[in-house]
Amino acid sequence: MGSILYGGATDPIHIEDRALAHLKIVIATKLRRNESFTLSWRHTDDEPSGRSMIWLHPSIPLRFTFDEPEPPKLNARWIEELMHSANSTGGISLVDEVIDTPES
Repeated sequence: MGSILYGGATDPIHIEDRALAHLKIVIATKLRRNESFTLSWRHTDDEPSGRSMIWLHPSIPLRFTFDEPEPPKLNARWIEELMHSANSTGGISLVDEVIDTPES
């Protein structure tokens, strides 16, 4: 389970490593463009039920921490889906991975 530390917050945002690796690409792209946006996610099973949202801004410190030492192979389609949501008025919604299955 990876995490995001944002600004002066002391409570990390816990996100599974694979999802965080994909999310990091989208967030870094948006911040590199000097764009502000929101990020929303559902709480993990070990947290109280619900969801949270933060406002991300290029001037606020951000740290990604991963449990796994090696980065996963990235899924371009999932990154596209996350980027599409990032460019919407609702901001990034952490959606489940999109997996292409071969047609039978």
